[in-house]
Amino acid sequence: MTLATYSNPVHDGYFADPAVLRVADEYWAYGTGSAPGGRPFQVLRSADLVGWRPVGGALEPLATSDAQDYWAPEVVEHDGTFYLYYSVGVGDRGHRLRVATADDPAGPFIDCGRLLAPDERFAIDPHPFRDRDGQWYLYYARDVLDGERVGTALAVDRLLDMTTLAAEPRCVLRASADWQLFEAQRPLYGAVRDWYTLEGPFVVERDGRYYCFYSGGCWRGAGYGVSYAVADHPLGPFTEPVTEGPAVLRTVPGVVGPGHNVVVTTPDGGDYLVYHAWDAAGTVRRMCIDRLTWDRNGPCATIPTTTPQPLPVVRAGAAQR
Repeated sequence: MTLATYSNPVHDGYFADPAVLRVADEYWAYGTGSAPGGRPFQVLRSADLVGWRPVGGALEPLATSDAQDYWAPEVVEHDGTFYLYYSVGVGDRGHRLRVATADDPAGPFIDCGRLLAPDERFAIDPHPFRDRDGQWYLYYARDVLDGERVGTALAVDRLLDMTTLAAEPRCVLRASADWQLFEAQRPLYGAVRDWYTLEGPFVVERDGRYYCFYSGGCWRGAGYGVSYAVADHPLGPFTEPVTEGPAVLRTVPGVVGPGHNVVVTTPDGGDYLVYHAWDAAGTVRRMCIDRLTWDRNGPCATIPTTTPQPLPVVRAGAAQR
């Protein structure tokens, strides 16, 4: 018998930077971390966004010495091909954006052999977005060293095709608030300075407006959370609401550092935030989901939950294979 409620986390294992793709009546989740067997990016499969089962690893690893740490996968489908966007580097240095393809959402994905933004000194968290007119865009986070708040900011570029950027990046958003501080006096790029971080962009369109969700602050800390900016065009300009902290998700008792979200829309039109949060011991980031509501101003603040919640409404009869 199907339970009428669920409780977070919806997956007990390590699953950071979750991204979810709906394929027909099923949901596929991709997360940072290696699967058994060594392939980067764990893959999970679900019929209801709540009961997830492991499928394996997504990506055939690259055979280069600078491809050690694989971060933040996101998969989309276009014309029957599945595209996995990701970054790879060594630790928190030298990350570059790449894309891999597969004929099945389970993979294996094979890298296309090209860098997407080769002029960026550091780029992570790629998010592909398709507008209503069919144009694709790629949002991502990149390091910027000029201006008042130096650090990691958000950018966007047009995709000429699914594996080629226009090489015309535009700024989406830069740090503007104290809560977005990643580390005070961080030594990086030959200097020591306060470092601010915006990352994990994810865009949805509602009534002709484009809402860019993002995470800010230090991913290891309780101040990390999700906020958003809004624009009338995918290329901006984007503006933020005036808040004293993250506008969408914040740490609450029992849920520390909620962030790096995507938005999943179910067949009944409901929106769900899918995000990660730390366990009580601060050792594992686990996948959680919570209902996202909207008002005339945009997305409403969402309280991360740990108590039983109503199951998402999904199409009946979806079978897992």
